[in-house]
Amino acid sequence: MANLKITELELPGVKIIEPVVFIDNRGHSGEMYSARDYKNIGIPYDFVLDYQAYNAKKGTLRGIHFQNNPHPQTKLVRVLHGSILDFVVDLRKNSPTYKQWLSHELSAENNKQILIPNGFGHAFITLENDTSVLYKFDDYYDGGLVRTIRWDDPEIAIDWGEKDFIMSEGDRKAVCLNDSDVNFTVEENG
Repeated sequence: MANLKITELELPGVKIIEPVVFIDNRGHSGEMYSARDYKNIGIPYDFVLDYQAYNAKKGTLRGIHFQNNPHPQTKLVRVLHGSILDFVVDLRKNSPTYKQWLSHELSAENNKQILIPNGFGHAFITLENDTSVLYKFDDYYDGGLVRTIRWDDPEIAIDWGEKDFIMSEGDRKAVCLNDSDVNFTVEENG
């Protein structure tokens, strides 16, 4: 059986996964991902793509990103170096938790991973310089389906804390949810 601790979060299907690590005088080690173990605990996704984002500066904001139907992506996110405050937003239009968001700290030190099912938007802020984030995706990248929702959309109203971020021009110029062509529903996206 998997050496994993699973915590269900407030949004349906969003989970924190904590692998067991073994600590000795050299540092720590452990299995961070095993398809067999994940399937045994009810996480059936076949991850097909790893993507890494390096962030040089504390206060870097990425998001709110997602990939539309017909190729939405479930994400498994973890931090390889540094730390982030991770955000997830329910974008499924007929969901009882539509537009609700949550945040959770992920770091190289705590080894926590967050599972974000398709139908949800994702963003993060780096809490340290030199932060590397690794994503596992269950579908391939399709540039024609990638979308970004404005980080300060008043209808989502994420509490980011500070507001002086480093971000891409694409994130700065993203549209609000009401102006987006997001096409997620509970029936199609779980």
